[in-house]
Amino acid sequence: MLPLLQLAADGHEHAFRDSVEQLAISFRLTHEERQQPLPSKVQPIFENRVGWARTYLVKAGLLESPRRGFFRITDRGTQILKSPPKRLNAAYLRDNFQEFRDFAVAKRTQIDQSVGVERERQIETDRATPEESLEAAYQNLRQAVESDLLTRLMASSPAFFERVVVQLLVSMGYGGSLEDAGRAIGRSGDEGIDGIIKEDRLGLDAVYVQAKRWTGPVNRPEIQKFAGALQGQRARKGVFITTSTFTTEAVEFVGKVDSKIVLIDGVQLARFLFDYNVGVSRSSIYEVKKVDVDFFEED
Repeated sequence: MLPLLQLAADGHEHAFRDSVEQLAISFRLTHEERQQPLPSKVQPIFENRVGWARTYLVKAGLLESPRRGFFRITDRGTQILKSPPKRLNAAYLRDNFQEFRDFAVAKRTQIDQSVGVERERQIETDRATPEESLEAAYQNLRQAVESDLLTRLMASSPAFFERVVVQLLVSMGYGGSLEDAGRAIGRSGDEGIDGIIKEDRLGLDAVYVQAKRWTGPVNRPEIQKFAGALQGQRARKGVFITTSTFTTEAVEFVGKVDSKIVLIDGVQLARFLFDYNVGVSRSSIYEVKKVDVDFFEED
């Protein structure tokens, strides 16, 4: 927050968009760092943090917004810069300015009431914006669900694991119908191939599948066996799915063969199950909204 306040120290109006670019230059951010998105992909992290820094400084009375998309320093902000704190963050604003405390308490109360819980807590960490905090919580929840999915797969029977693979592939758009894919997977077992599925509903091409519910790493010989089976069938595409991991040698070998072989380990398998709603159900939906600035634009 301090660099943003210092940027406004000249007393002039500053456009928010320009300030984001100026601060990025000041911090010597690379293009990749500047464009790194939030997990939701809706906005770059850096722009999001600058936006919330402006909001907090306005709520504390250190900046003001004379018109849409612009800000300038206030007398209070100028006074702060005469002897700036080592860290100008939410904790400092909360400890020193009643206006920000009112904003923080109102915000916290709304959140607590929405879940029916009364408790004391800070509105955010010193570094995370509300969007980042929300998305971090979502990622933690997602990781826990994916871990549980993988644990349950490991405890399942081979037949059940095959059904999960079938349902996932169909959900991803492969294999045609559940009936078609179900007949194809788990029936062959020929030379390291568990099944052959349609690449699309029309069956324009075929994908060869190997699915192993293992605990130990899948090594290079297993992948070599699968690649050899593909060559024997003059096949071009294969998917090797496991609940465990692949050794480095196995991964490197895939890049050296002519056939296109995709390796899906347990972590990636759990992610796909989560993304394509296989083995999971929706429990809650939260909409994240922002003010529609165009709505308030007067002719």
